[in-house]
Amino acid sequence: MRSGKAFDVALDSSVASLAEPDRRLAHELAAGVLRQRSVLDFHLAPLVRHGWSSVAPELQDILRLGAYQLTSLDRVPSHAAVDTSVELAKGNGGARPAAFVNAVLRRLAGTETRAPTLAGDDAERLAAEHSHPVWLVRRWVDFFGLDAAERLLCWNNTRPRLVLQPARRDSESLAERLRAAGIEVEPAPYRAGLVTALTRPSDLPGFGEGDFIVQDPAQALLGRFADLPPGALVYDACAAPGGKTIALGRRAKTVVAGELSRARARRLAENVRRAGSGGEQVIVADARRPPLRQAEVVLLDAPCLGTGTFARHPDARWRVTPEALESLARVQSELLDRTAALVGPKGLLVYSTCSLEPEENRAQVQRFLAGHREFSREPATAVPPELLSPEGDLMVLPHQHGMDGAFGARLRRSS
Repeated sequence: MRSGKAFDVALDSSVASLAEPDRRLAHELAAGVLRQRSVLDFHLAPLVRHGWSSVAPELQDILRLGAYQLTSLDRVPSHAAVDTSVELAKGNGGARPAAFVNAVLRRLAGTETRAPTLAGDDAERLAAEHSHPVWLVRRWVDFFGLDAAERLLCWNNTRPRLVLQPARRDSESLAERLRAAGIEVEPAPYRAGLVTALTRPSDLPGFGEGDFIVQDPAQALLGRFADLPPGALVYDACAAPGGKTIALGRRAKTVVAGELSRARARRLAENVRRAGSGGEQVIVADARRPPLRQAEVVLLDAPCLGTGTFARHPDARWRVTPEALESLARVQSELLDRTAALVGPKGLLVYSTCSLEPEENRAQVQRFLAGHREFSREPATAVPPELLSPEGDLMVLPHQHGMDGAFGARLRRSS
């Protein structure tokens, strides 16, 4: 996490050579430490004589890893959890850090742990119990209410299952192929994909042929919400990793998929080659300087705080800040203004995020519409009404709908 790499990217590169059972254990350990960091620190801090802040960050992580095994994984013997952590500390800094880790974890193993307690308000209590930043929990309590905020925090600390979206094969035949191979699948919420208990997509039959892509149901529902006219020219302004590009490509004549980062564009192109329809064209492009003069449909899946994806990306909760929210809101405003210029007469601009924050969603659309009178919200009919906000925008909430959070708005140009 400190390297700046996303959780899934960093983990995949680290465990690529491991067998599937070991990969699953590595994922559980890494994600578990991130999801329970505050609770683990609560247990460990009293055992450090000079205070938790005196411990080097790398040793903190090693101690958390050992503490997670001791407190949450019954199948890992205590001595194994301690010994592994000691070896990690020895490799990191030698005999002295190893002795320190050994002493702290052996004391923890002999202590009866209890739930964290804080002398504070409800937000502070929830933040400690569910390992989230206090400032963000306070926002959610104010916005959703105490009970709903706690349900959201509980959801964020679960491990979502793998969801497959049909690509070059329809849902029914994809399910038949997987079941014929002995792989159980079931419909995702709102029938937005197929859920499996397996964790490695590349091992599933049909992966190489592009039968499916991996995508959360919320993003698949965004594709339905967009409700593109068949045969349209679409510009996907921030397209990587390509799930929505591929979904849109099944209805559009051409999808020009732009991505600023060359590395992300390469990943986008790989996904499109594997599972696209043939009508997707990948380019390296800055959404602030659109490469087209005009398009019938523009999709702006804007960079955002990503607070709707904390269950899938447990590291993200520790990177978000109020300052980042303000900065991203400014970027979103600029991108909306720039990409709107591409939308042709009576064309459609679809704005989306995977955020739960009003500044990135409803308020962003309100600001845009106030400054662009030629656009107006267009009601959506392709998704169930319970997924829509009072204004008619897509508003998927993890604690209500059992999937990642997502927001979308359909903005129609009048002339």
